[in-house]
Amino acid sequence: MEIKGEQLLETIRKAKEGNQLAFNILLDNFWNSVHNFQLKKHQNENDAEDITIQTFSKAFDKIDTFDENYQFKTWLITISKNIHIDSLRKKNASVKAESYKEKESEIYGIADGNPTPEDKIITEQNLAKLLKDIKQLKPKYQEVINLRYFQELSYKEISDTIGEPMNNVKVKLLRARKLLAEIIKKS
Repeated sequence: MEIKGEQLLETIRKAKEGNQLAFNILLDNFWNSVHNFQLKKHQNENDAEDITIQTFSKAFDKIDTFDENYQFKTWLITISKNIHIDSLRKKNASVKAESYKEKESEIYGIADGNPTPEDKIITEQNLAKLLKDIKQLKPKYQEVINLRYFQELSYKEISDTIGEPMNNVKVKLLRARKLLAEIIKKS
């Protein structure tokens, strides 16, 4: 059941103040609307879910810019639509770059595409730095990052593993990624 009217405005005001419960209520109430919108665009569950998560992440980051004279659901769908358009642009740009690289490799015949020993060392150093940055997060955030990105579990599997609802898992991952991005920027 979607919250509306004064109850919705009050929840948005609390979210603007940083109230975690308000964020959860907004996520629970509007997740299906945004997700279904993206499913119609992508017809791919993973892409739709990724963009829906990005939508809520961006919306929660910018919630203080939300104008209460407008519909919150419309605001979320607009953010989601813009993220979808950006992803299409990036995809088109990468397709063009790939086709250029294919032609270039045909022309110049690259001898060996395997990583050099130097490339392997750089990759290992970057991974070690990332793991060090992850260790700065609270344990609950470390756990969901580990389960999602290192063990490659689905949201449902993470939910079952930690015994929390799937929406809580999604919110924790949003928070964990934001906090990790801040840590990486600082270092």
